[in-house]
Amino acid sequence: MLMKDTFWGKILAFVAAGVVCGVLVAGLWIPAAAVGASVAGGSISLFNQLPADMDVNAPAQASKVLASDGSVIARFYSENRVPVELGQMSPFIRDGIVSIEDARFYQHGGVDATGILRALVVTAQGGRQGASTITQQYVNNMIIESLVAQGKGDQVKLGAAKTVGDKLREMKLAIALEQKYTKEQILAGYLNIVYFGNGAYGIQAAAKEYFNVPASDLTLPEAAALAGVVNSPVYYDPLTEPDHVVARRNEVLDKMLQQGHITAAQHDAAVKAPIGLNVHQSAQGCAAAASAPYFCDYVQRLILNDPAFGADETARKNLLYLGGLTIRTTLDAGLEKVAQDQVNASMPAADPLQRGASLVSVQPGTGKILTMAQNTVYDPATAPGNYTGNFALPEKDANGLPLDGAGGFQIGSTMKPFVFAEWLNSGRSMATKLDGSVRVYKAGYPWKNSCGTATGSYDPALGQTPLPNDDANHYYKMSVLQGLYQSINTITFQSATQLDFCNIQKMATAAGIANGHTNQPYDLSSIASLIGTEDVAPLDMANAYATFAAHGVHCNPVALDSVTDAHGHNYPVPGSDCKQAINPDVAAGVTYALKNVLTKGSGYNIPVNKDHDIFAKTGTTDGNTMTWTVGATTGISTASWFGSYKGIGPQWVNQDITINGKYYAGVDGADIAGGQWAHLMDAAAPKYTGNPFPLPPASMTQ
Repeated sequence: MLMKDTFWGKILAFVAAGVVCGVLVAGLWIPAAAVGASVAGGSISLFNQLPADMDVNAPAQASKVLASDGSVIARFYSENRVPVELGQMSPFIRDGIVSIEDARFYQHGGVDATGILRALVVTAQGGRQGASTITQQYVNNMIIESLVAQGKGDQVKLGAAKTVGDKLREMKLAIALEQKYTKEQILAGYLNIVYFGNGAYGIQAAAKEYFNVPASDLTLPEAAALAGVVNSPVYYDPLTEPDHVVARRNEVLDKMLQQGHITAAQHDAAVKAPIGLNVHQSAQGCAAAASAPYFCDYVQRLILNDPAFGADETARKNLLYLGGLTIRTTLDAGLEKVAQDQVNASMPAADPLQRGASLVSVQPGTGKILTMAQNTVYDPATAPGNYTGNFALPEKDANGLPLDGAGGFQIGSTMKPFVFAEWLNSGRSMATKLDGSVRVYKAGYPWKNSCGTATGSYDPALGQTPLPNDDANHYYKMSVLQGLYQSINTITFQSATQLDFCNIQKMATAAGIANGHTNQPYDLSSIASLIGTEDVAPLDMANAYATFAAHGVHCNPVALDSVTDAHGHNYPVPGSDCKQAINPDVAAGVTYALKNVLTKGSGYNIPVNKDHDIFAKTGTTDGNTMTWTVGATTGISTASWFGSYKGIGPQWVNQDITINGKYYAGVDGADIAGGQWAHLMDAAAPKYTGNPFPLPPASMTQ
């Protein structure tokens, strides 16, 4: 019974194929070059139309993220493919693939009747021989690519799963393809789309994967080996089945010789050659980024969160991994390397106390993000030093979508310039002297907050400690200016007694300060927030100080310069939306005051070049757990952070500790954070030249 069924199955297959041949006969014998003026009427019209997805330039392509100088940061792909022109492919691969896959490629019109008849005879005799031409294989691959790009990979049909109707459609499309494109275009398209195993799609990716050369440099034995792989990338896997590959390679070489593509001497030498693999497996995504993996992750999230790139995250991910996007960013590759070297030197990634170091820079007046580096390893695998959270970023974007950010850290005294700015903004002078000896604020003190309440106290009568003792030698009357550059807590509090907390909050918000976990305005409902108990992301800190450096002009931080797909379509990217957010006289007053930090204040020992206008503010939280230096010139603003990214409890303090061979009674903001900030700012100075800051009005300084 089985024999009878098999016999009739073969007969039916023969008849079905005959029907196919009859339907397609108009196109079988007509090579593309002969179609056109020689075809009268509409007898071939059935084959003249191609659906939109049958485009020789349409296969899924890798997207690349570029730094501002055009260097590649990372590539994203679901299929590792780098399309190249036919002229950029070795003639050996062009001839080899035709010889083994479709010897009559240049004679048929898309479907090879001779090949079909030969296959029918072999099948009827119990054998197996394919009859698909290169053009048909190309069509089949394009159908698969189209379905995958639409998220319909489950609809892909392979081999025996195809119906007669499926095969008919492929033949029709193959003939139509030959009416529209030249043989050279089809061959190039095929070699750019076909799968060579181990994640390599297209000849350029395969050449790099197996031999670490571009497709143009493939030798005869290398090209013949790759030509043989496409028939069955698993059976002829160069990595796991080298003997199969050599046997198939030699079969390709035999056919190339028979068809006159190579000489006998070339054939004999190639047959004797070892397979000679030089494996260079490609990696993709931010974990494989050449540099700036955390910035890369930020760019990825910007694409995945933006409706401009698709209706939902799935559609945006498909575009990123299949759409061949060229994503040009603002990152300065050279300066990023300096930043990365600095944070690596500050603290090893595998630090057992899980302390982090971060540098992030923006350009005042443009919002362009120039650096974003941290000392941990961007790797989701669980291992010491591996951490995928981005120290520089808040947890979420303005729309509440994830950014993979750490959510910021307590900012300590780097908050004080915003209190100082509101002091000036309210019409007061920085020369005003206040009583720095006041350390007790009883419960119920009449703080003013027109936005709500301001609670908290430093009241020994309630068992509380007085206001933190930052410097026992400075509890006397001093100017608000001196209180800022020497970072005296008591002066900040004394100035706040005369201000509306609501206006301090508005000043911080205008500069770009927000809670790193909620994106809500910096919370001043607790008086302790005056000295930085809220978590703020380093990127927001760098950008807020950039607002001061840009004479009060606030720009949204931007990472994307342009995004273009494989067809040249430009996608809209977020703009910096620069606008005057702070009175320029107030900004001038802040920069005037903060320049003193580096000459005679809390950052006097930071080893930065002070021969040009530059300002900074240090910050240190309780237990020296979080430490900061944030500062800028008119050319660049940088936030430098060093501390624990796991918590603020007693186990994370940075006191009585030796780091990099140096003992610290307590790590201060001017120490490790200050050192890495200084090195980066000095490296940036020649390119991001700073101009002198304007002086504030005399009324502010007298």
